[in-house]
Amino acid sequence: MKRIKKPNRLVSDIAGISRKSRLRAKVSKAVSFPGVYVQEVPSGVRTIPTVDTSIAAFIGQAASGPLNDPTPISSFGEFETTFGGLQLGSSLGYSIRDFFLNGGSKALIVRVGDGNSVLTFSDFVGPGTQSNMTGLYALERADHFNLLVIPPYTSSGDVDTSVITEAAVYCERRRAFLILDPPTSWTHVAAAVAGMSTLGTRSQNAAVYFPRLRQTDPLQGNALATFAPGGAIAGIYARTDSRRGVWKAPAGREATLVGVSQFAVSISNPGNGQLNSEGINALRTLPSAGQVVWGSRTLQGGNTSGSEWKYVPVRRTALFIEESLYRGTQWAVFEPNNETLWSQIRLSVNAFMQSLFRQGAFQGSTAKEAYFVKCGRDTTTANDIAQGLFNLQVGFAPLKPAEFVVLKIQQKAAK
Repeated sequence: MKRIKKPNRLVSDIAGISRKSRLRAKVSKAVSFPGVYVQEVPSGVRTIPTVDTSIAAFIGQAASGPLNDPTPISSFGEFETTFGGLQLGSSLGYSIRDFFLNGGSKALIVRVGDGNSVLTFSDFVGPGTQSNMTGLYALERADHFNLLVIPPYTSSGDVDTSVITEAAVYCERRRAFLILDPPTSWTHVAAAVAGMSTLGTRSQNAAVYFPRLRQTDPLQGNALATFAPGGAIAGIYARTDSRRGVWKAPAGREATLVGVSQFAVSISNPGNGQLNSEGINALRTLPSAGQVVWGSRTLQGGNTSGSEWKYVPVRRTALFIEESLYRGTQWAVFEPNNETLWSQIRLSVNAFMQSLFRQGAFQGSTAKEAYFVKCGRDTTTANDIAQGLFNLQVGFAPLKPAEFVVLKIQQKAAK
């Protein structure tokens, strides 16, 4: 006689019927005549949407418009309508112009000051700005931004060191990236190298570009004038993200600067090498390419720093993944902290990382070589569970830019 296996008694019973039997009974009631039946079964995978990577926030003085209120715009025409366009004595309008001219599409404008007086550091990070959410901290009212540009505002054409320091710290907290303009004292390569120690930050969430730009000024009869490069660089970031992805370095022969006639300082190959070794990104004029961005290092990109966040695209890719996962896993809060939850998290995050891998965001020929996702008993202990915690670990093999292409040529001896 064939032995009949009993149902698994770990499965809950109600009225003497096992869960398997109840499910079978439910299906049999639904299927009442011969034919094909279609049933939709939830996959358990929750989609993690990718966040935008190139929303640029600008803080400065404008002729009109709302004060201390991050206002989204999508064109320079909108800036002219809302904030009054270009203004003599303010570099904000020129920076916005260069952003959209070079490929930017989304910007947040924070207007500070009264539109007439010269700005000081207190307009950005002075007493009460954090508690009142004004100046730099007006961005607390913004849900999300990725890039931050503070155009020069002092009478000397610079940004106060204290503002740079606090802006870098704020960007680290908001998972954003700070684009810095070179100080006016950087009139040659040696001055730039020497000036790094007084820049105000060495944050891995920031990068500085040298030299300044020479462009026409419509408010001065289209005469050539010198401008800070931050807005144009932010536009290059946005253009590169759109065409190639955040993991592509916003530099190279594709990173041409639109609307730039020349640079305030001409940089040679040896000079570029000196800047590179200090983590300063060079802007250069190259034959057949024109004016281009020729560097992609963070402020921790100096040759002696040894930082894992040496390159701009590596750091920004990490910030992009962090922000996407932070927003895409909010549903897990207050869910039962067990294997069911961990399994759903692993499925969702693996699907997200696999999508990036297929787009070419990581190194490696297989997914196993490119990234890993861990969430379970190996990352979450019983003590973690008791404290209401679960731990998710995600790693990826970043694409690092090929800064140095070495050609080895050997002459073949004739026989």
